Amino acid sequence: MKIGDKVRFLSTTGGGKIAGFQKGNIVLVEDEDGFQIPTLASEVVVIAEGGDDYNMFKASSFQSKNGEEAKKHESGRSVRSIMNEVDEDEDISASIVDDDPSLGNITFRAPVEERKGGDRLSAYLAFVPVDASMITNTRFEVYLVNDCNYYFRYTILQAEGQAWSLRKEGEVEPNTKLFIEEIGREDLEDIQHLGLQMIAFKKEKSFVIKPTIDVQMRIDGVKFYKLHTFQPNDYFEQNALLYTIIENDKAARPLVVDAKTLKQEMYADAKPSQMSAEGELNTERIDNYVRRYEKPGQKKGNPFAKKQDDKDAPLVIDLHADALLETIQGMSSADILQYQLDTFKKTLEANKKERGKKIVFIHGKGEGVLRRALIHELTYRYKNLRYQDASFQEYGYGATQVTI
Repeated sequence: MKIGDKVRFLSTTGGGKIAGFQKGNIVLVEDEDGFQIPTLASEVVVIAEGGDDYNMFKASSFQSKNGEEAKKHESGRSVRSIMNEVDEDEDISASIVDDDPSLGNITFRAPVEERKGGDRLSAYLAFVPVDASMITNTRFEVYLVNDCNYYFRYTILQAEGQAWSLRKEGEVEPNTKLFIEEIGREDLEDIQHLGLQMIAFKKEKSFVIKPTIDVQMRIDGVKFYKLHTFQPNDYFEQNALLYTIIENDKAARPLVVDAKTLKQEMYADAKPSQMSAEGELNTERIDNYVRRYEKPGQKKGNPFAKKQDDKDAPLVIDLHADALLETIQGMSSADILQYQLDTFKKTLEANKKERGKKIVFIHGKGEGVLRRALIHELTYRYKNLRYQDASFQEYGYGATQVTI
């Protein structure tokens, strides 16, 4: 019996050609429709050569040769059970590992989903109370929230005097939040001054390069004792305290003010018509505004200085816009800031020869833009002058005292 021989079935009608052999004395009989039927070799006989009828066969010594298989079939066992027995008899060790290096570790990672409008960088440092009902005793989970389509490679640093030490580092995927650590109140002192440095990028595709992020932030430990500090938000089911690292491509305001950055903010709202050929603000236009305390025929000088009965008393200059100007109609915020700075400079120039004289400039608390501008001038233009916060009891918050 070989491949290509014509055979017929013993126990049923029909037959076909032998297409192959399997273990357990199983032959594959291919019928006229092309189907291969697994059958015991003892259940088929070869048709005589030249014969066209499946009823013509030779039952030679083939039957005696396969007597054992016939006896096995007489027990009533099916072909399927015999084939399963052959498979079970194979000794295959479960400890054998396929060491084909071409296979490797097959892993699948779904592509990162990007959202519309998510290419503007936004990231936050979040503090979430573990048990908000026990706000005075609970611990806090720290998360880095990435609300954009970019990956972030980040480092979180903590200040140690004038030096820094690495607290955490890693990578956060787009549009996700990453658990950083869990802290207690005993850790608040360590994280009161943090630095964050981040690099934004995308994987497996081109992208618009973004500037590196380098910000510092003050973590106010007192806030962690107040329940109202933790507010509803878009990133957590429970209330959380969020510190902005960057939002819509604009990094959080740094603790150390850069001179160039400050100048850009000062002139950000200036219109082209208000700028000189050198790019500086046209102060002549500002000088045309009516001063609040200046009347026709009045002697020029410093009309903003309050007269003091005591010669040793400090000179007090109120830099609030409503104290300096009759009206601010038509003035931009940059115009007002420049006018305040001009008043500050003129006052210092007018008193620069009076050694030991104290001048108090009242600028208000507000957002601190004017105060930072004054400190910048004192640091770089008037280095020989000493300055400090003025007395809170006399002038309240938002006043700086300069000593000539």
